[in-house]
Amino acid sequence: MKTITRTKYLNRIIALNQTPDIKIITGIRRSGKSKLMQSYIAYLKSNYKNINIIFIDFMDLAYEELKEYHALHAYVEEHYQEEKTNYLFVDEVQMCPKFELAINSLYSKGKYDIYITGSNAFLLSADLATLFTGRYIEIHVFPFSFQEYCQYYEETVDKEKLFDEYSIKGGLAGSYVYRTEIDRINYIKEVYETIVARDLVQKYSLPDTLVLQRLSEFLMDNISNLTSPNKVSQLLTENKTVTNHVTVGRYIKYLCNAFVFYDIKRYDIRGKKYLESSEKFYLCDTGIRYAILGSRNMDYGRIYENMVCIELLRRGYDVYVGKLYQKEIDFVAQKGSEKIYIQVSDNIMDQNTLERECLPLLQIRDAYPKKIIARTRHPKYSYEGIEIYNIVDWLLQEEKNTAASHS
Repeated sequence: MKTITRTKYLNRIIALNQTPDIKIITGIRRSGKSKLMQSYIAYLKSNYKNINIIFIDFMDLAYEELKEYHALHAYVEEHYQEEKTNYLFVDEVQMCPKFELAINSLYSKGKYDIYITGSNAFLLSADLATLFTGRYIEIHVFPFSFQEYCQYYEETVDKEKLFDEYSIKGGLAGSYVYRTEIDRINYIKEVYETIVARDLVQKYSLPDTLVLQRLSEFLMDNISNLTSPNKVSQLLTENKTVTNHVTVGRYIKYLCNAFVFYDIKRYDIRGKKYLESSEKFYLCDTGIRYAILGSRNMDYGRIYENMVCIELLRRGYDVYVGKLYQKEIDFVAQKGSEKIYIQVSDNIMDQNTLERECLPLLQIRDAYPKKIIARTRHPKYSYEGIEIYNIVDWLLQEEKNTAASHS
């Protein structure tokens, strides 16, 4: 299987080398967490001499006896080497019950540089503060970006063609090895169904997967629509999946915890406040939508909006849906003192469509950059001070920073 070096994530981890925090690599299943850990270990071995690497992979039967937290703790301590920099790597850490007791104890000794990965449903962002009493840093890994997709298929020069493929295939790189469309789609379905029908059911002891599955499919089909648990529960019940807003609200949270969806809150630009009434939910990867729903209701404007949202998150921005009077701005993206207003569209060749997309941006009175990202197939140009980007070019822009969250 062909692999590429995911340089931005690798550089992020290298920047954290020998910091005292527990480094936790999170992300949806099959997003490349274990491969990233292996790349970093290879980097350490080729760049440092006086180091000791303790590596435990709980998917490997060779480490079966360590799936008890006292045994895990003892094994690490036995393999500690004085006078060396000791690195501890634990892959699929959730397979050891009460692993956090061992990890916290080893952390408190201050003599290990610790890195762990785990299945997304069992090592959730929401749980990390509870699990780890020490300081930790979360390195969040997304599926392949379009940039990485182009790197993987470097022999294809036509970026517009690659973009059309990526819109459907998505970024779960494990699917790329399959020669037939059926096998590729089945791979993605299997990853998705493992998360929804097994991981989340097991994690939260859910009595019935039907509501969770229907809810997830509803959210996929309604990307970019404002959504509330009340509205969703009514629509599901009308379609013979009986539920209520409390269950829907809880299940949406579970899907977001497992990184299947990302919830994007609304922000009142004029009043400078967050609005709680309803949110938008974006899928972690557009390839999943195509694998589960096929070409049903394929709305490329929504697909592009989803891709832009995930790319902004990947680049480390905080992302909101903007509201100004009765108009909506697709995204308000912030990173430090930087702020950008963004509208996303499929086709703005028609002058009326272009003006409609520009109108909400022109009503914003501050001086922050305003952009429209669309499938223009043209170089970047300006209209009334708004930068118009071809989505292919925007996705291929160099990122300034790789996303990571701290605690």
